[in-house]
Amino acid sequence: MTATSTPADPIDHEALRAKYREERDKRLRPDGNDQYREPTGRFAHLLDDPYTPRVERDPVHDHVTVALIGGGFAGLTTGARLKEAGVESVRIIEGGGDVGGVWYWNRYPGAMCDTAAMIYLPMLEETGHVPSAKYTPAPENFAHARRIATQYDLYDRALLSTKVTALEWDDAASTWIVRTDRGDEFTAQFVAMGTGPLQRPKLPGIDGIEDFAGHTFHTSRWDYEYTGGDPSGAPMEGLADKRVGIIGTGATAVQCIPHLAATAGELYVFQRTPSSIDVRNNHPIDPEWFATLEPGWQKRWQENFTILQTGGFTDEDLVEDGWTDISQRIRDRVVAELAKEGAELTPELIARAFEDSDDEKMTEIRARVDEVVTDPATAADLKPWYRQLCKRPCFHDEYLQAFNRPNAHLVDTDGKGVERIDETGVWAGGEHYELDCLIFASGFEFGPDITRRSGFDTVGRDGETLADHWSDGMRTLHGIHVHGFPNLFIIGITQAANLISNITHNLSEAGATIAAVVGHAVETGAAEVEVTAEAEEAWLAQLDSSTGLFGNLDCTPGYYNNEGQPFSERDRLNGARYAGGPVAYFEHIDRWRRAGTFDGLAFRPA
Repeated sequence: MTATSTPADPIDHEALRAKYREERDKRLRPDGNDQYREPTGRFAHLLDDPYTPRVERDPVHDHVTVALIGGGFAGLTTGARLKEAGVESVRIIEGGGDVGGVWYWNRYPGAMCDTAAMIYLPMLEETGHVPSAKYTPAPENFAHARRIATQYDLYDRALLSTKVTALEWDDAASTWIVRTDRGDEFTAQFVAMGTGPLQRPKLPGIDGIEDFAGHTFHTSRWDYEYTGGDPSGAPMEGLADKRVGIIGTGATAVQCIPHLAATAGELYVFQRTPSSIDVRNNHPIDPEWFATLEPGWQKRWQENFTILQTGGFTDEDLVEDGWTDISQRIRDRVVAELAKEGAELTPELIARAFEDSDDEKMTEIRARVDEVVTDPATAADLKPWYRQLCKRPCFHDEYLQAFNRPNAHLVDTDGKGVERIDETGVWAGGEHYELDCLIFASGFEFGPDITRRSGFDTVGRDGETLADHWSDGMRTLHGIHVHGFPNLFIIGITQAANLISNITHNLSEAGATIAAVVGHAVETGAAEVEVTAEAEEAWLAQLDSSTGLFGNLDCTPGYYNNEGQPFSERDRLNGARYAGGPVAYFEHIDRWRRAGTFDGLAFRPA
């Protein structure tokens, strides 16, 4: 799948490199991630739940076999696999008023997963759900999360609208003590933490942000009472006479801006860096075709996608999307080069194939902007000048078109960002824009320390905290087990596959692994499970802690590359993945589970 046909004119790769460097340098800031601020003061409510009223209840004091911290797809898939393994006493603790994680919180108009539903939505075979389309909207994704929770009875013991405040290992009892903000204090033999890498909203640290007298909200807490409309995309009639500004043009903004442009009196989009917008080409899924899929199809589709997206070879592309397109191009170029007499597969050949393919792809994406956007000046400002995977690629068929509306105004800041905010509006490029409403599409903190992400510290054996244990960087086996923290499991992507193009594939594999370990412990009567120090150290030696493509400092600044700032060794460990790549990791962890010996773990009796 491509944005347009391949340009006829040859690409000047050196000139393109120079242009990329020029645009990157405009956006480099010495404050890096410090350019953002936490939602405090006037914005403290952005951490609250606007969707579900808090209902008072009595504190819980009991014992469960497994406590799952987080009710997103990480906690849900792990809980479901635990139930399949015969572990019935499972409790989800979730700060939101329902399960769903990111799909509970993100209800902005146009919200949709940009990974194909066939591989993204977990447990489709188990639940029998047929996705409505190749890319499913947020309400459907939320409903699917609830479907998993219902089918596997995960609501039964769940504590919703509840935040864990303390987690402490009781060595004498071989259990974890869990405390919450609702006065709960209960024990769990095992705890799995699925708090997610993107769940704390952040704000731009712009001077005067507290001074704006108009209405404000963050996209992760969309205010439909003010805008009108609903998450299904109904017209936001409350904006018809409003001057609306939105700061940010990342993946979230790309999805909601078409809806704002269709309804707002005037819309001002404040852009620092344009997103790469490829063709989405969404379409309904035929239930009759879906019914012909053979058992085990979802795992095959996930594996096929992962192979192709990471540059491997398969006979067919089952997903056929923008993620696999670039990889297929690289593969085809490598094959063509190897066909030449005397050619050898070298790192240099692969690097050249990647660069040529990426330059071709991004040239097509920039050409698409000219094809779609009618105003030449606006089109020029919407063109992304960086490699495709420097920022999360976006796929949309209405975003660029939105700027053809007379009420939609792109305010490009030439990489500088908004200058300041005052009581009546926004200053950018020396010009003032009066606004009634200001929306922050500034995203989430990416992968902060686990203490910050979870909202509490974890106290393991001998009083050591997880924050202290990881003070020099994350240390695990498989990204799941931590020495000194028995019966504790981490559900995530780091020090594992670290496959960002399909997060749920990572989570599903972690959930299956945790369920296998816990099931074995319960079956054998083991009171404790802990990775040995030797196994943890050996795993660290197998990690690729280089920043790789997603940490490339030549890229335009963003959360992929630490906002263009150098990576410390701690940063590298906190972003590391299995050296063999995602495909090799998934194969490794599958073999490890199936062997049933759980090498590297010590199982201790009561």
